[in-house]
Amino acid sequence: MEALYTRRSVRKYQDKAVPAELVEEAVKAAMFAPSARNQQSWEFIIIDKPELMNEIPTFSPHAAMAKGASIGVLICHNKDYDVAEGFFPQDLGAATQNLLLALHAEGLGAVWTGVYPREDRMAGFVKMCNLPENVIPYSFTIIGYPEKEPEQPDRFKKERVRYNKW
Repeated sequence: MEALYTRRSVRKYQDKAVPAELVEEAVKAAMFAPSARNQQSWEFIIIDKPELMNEIPTFSPHAAMAKGASIGVLICHNKDYDVAEGFFPQDLGAATQNLLLALHAEGLGAVWTGVYPREDRMAGFVKMCNLPENVIPYSFTIIGYPEKEPEQPDRFKKERVRYNKW
């Protein structure tokens, strides 16, 4: 519960490299997310080249913090594994959340930047990562050591909880 209550989007990072093995472990955790009919249609691209990280904000405007960050993960949907058509956004959303929680548990900060369904962002990642036609970019997570501890506001709103009916 602590990881769920304390994870926050982190957009400013220390000038410190993130070990690839920590990111790989978080990707492993992402693969343990639930998926419709257990299709597991995800693919992961770890981006750690500075020139690529710096290019991302040119086509993904809300990913400005990628510039100068050391590493990120692009989660994609592979249509070849599609057995529950139309459910990949839920599946990849769950995988992205698992990734964020795993990174947080390792003391890393991260921010989920939306890619799908924005055509310009998707096209940018397709081109930059040389994605095949059957692979759809879904989310991009930027990762680093937090510059400072994020605030921990209470987000629970009891007035938004109902039982059985509206």
